[in-house]
Amino acid sequence: MHTIIFATGNKDKLAEIREIMSSLPVTILSMADAGISCDIEENGKTFTENALIKARAIAAVLPDRYRSAIVMADDSGLEVDAMDKLPGVYSARWMGHDTSYRIKNAKIIENLKDVPVPERTARFVCAMAAVLPDGRTLSTRGVIEGKIGYEERGTNGFGYDPIFMLPDMSCSTAELLPEEKNKISHRGKALREMERLLRNELD
Repeated sequence: MHTIIFATGNKDKLAEIREIMSSLPVTILSMADAGISCDIEENGKTFTENALIKARAIAAVLPDRYRSAIVMADDSGLEVDAMDKLPGVYSARWMGHDTSYRIKNAKIIENLKDVPVPERTARFVCAMAAVLPDGRTLSTRGVIEGKIGYEERGTNGFGYDPIFMLPDMSCSTAELLPEEKNKISHRGKALREMERLLRNELD
């Protein structure tokens, strides 16, 4: 059984990752599970650059017992066209790391209060990166297009999910069941492609 250490402390994200990659013969650990703690400066200009920065930083400090592990990281965020694609790569720290997503979501809704539906376009982007034991890297990218709603809807998901509506505005990604969201989400798309690449490596 191979080990993947995923550079996240987000339990919701880790649950999604484990579900989507459940067919791989791997054990997926969080940084905390592996006893790793380090501050990483995400100063890349793109989601892919930030994902690679995180994965390489964790790979550089692996405890001896995990030297043969694969390290994975992602960087994801929301791009709102009417806000010049903000919050973008700053999605997690936009308005401050400790600011709740309820406040962030309310701010985006306020910013778009006079923007008509056709111009409320947005997308979730996820870049996935992996550092293999021999130092080689893999990267994938997934995108889901949608629109910004007029209010928070749904209690599933996390982050910006309650205001991110499917293109026809029928429901938010926070109103989807986890298995429904995983089929169409940016993270699901990036993970499934990464799963394919890793399967080739493990085979």
